Amino acid sequence: MKVRHKVLIVDDEMHIRRLIHAALARADYAIVEAENARDGLERLRDERPDITLLDLGLPDRDGLELVPLVKQQSDTTLIVVSARDATEEKVAALDLGADDYLTKPFDTDELLARVRVALRNRLTRDGGNLTLSVGDVTIDLVARTVTKAGREIHLTPKEYGVLAQLARFPGRVITHNQIMREVWPHEHEHHVEYLRVLIRTLRQKLEADPQQPRIICNELGIGYRLRLGGDGLADEAAG
Repeated sequence: MKVRHKVLIVDDEMHIRRLIHAALARADYAIVEAENARDGLERLRDERPDITLLDLGLPDRDGLELVPLVKQQSDTTLIVVSARDATEEKVAALDLGADDYLTKPFDTDELLARVRVALRNRLTRDGGNLTLSVGDVTIDLVARTVTKAGREIHLTPKEYGVLAQLARFPGRVITHNQIMREVWPHEHEHHVEYLRVLIRTLRQKLEADPQQPRIICNELGIGYRLRLGGDGLADEAAG
């Protein structure tokens, strides 16, 4: 199953939202919309979008005020899409933390290109990988697909979320808390057992022998890592 990248559109002009929505839908993105600053911050918190497209001329708050708030509250990649074309406005937005700036009116092909670049930058920052092969399993973090021996594997969004975290930093231990904060962000209490059950399901789908895993390795009492070399076997004492 392909898990789609999510884009949040924050713009008070309905025709602009519709234009952007149509372009993103054709490119198979998941789309969330907000028409003012308040709703935008709520959607940001609840939906955790990969990319946020932010207009500066919002009715309830100046968009420039939102830029640092968005960056403080989320790891979303922020692209300002605004009719303000003055150089000082662009510099101000970028200095406040925006990742890119696109001036209205814009060509939708250019907008989609900016979104694709933003996604690649998200995936490659901090040493992350775009595509990773472990044995006969291939994880494509751009397309958000997982294949085994050339056949696409159906993963739930949470299963993919856990696997993607491990795949971004293969060989590195990712702690239980780090994984659960990312995959279960709204849970007040994080239960490791949820994660253990999900890992067992992932192994059933990916491993040649789930009882002797060679892809997802358990680090006892700490977390999990994606093993590249396939040397040795995982310690299964803690699932």
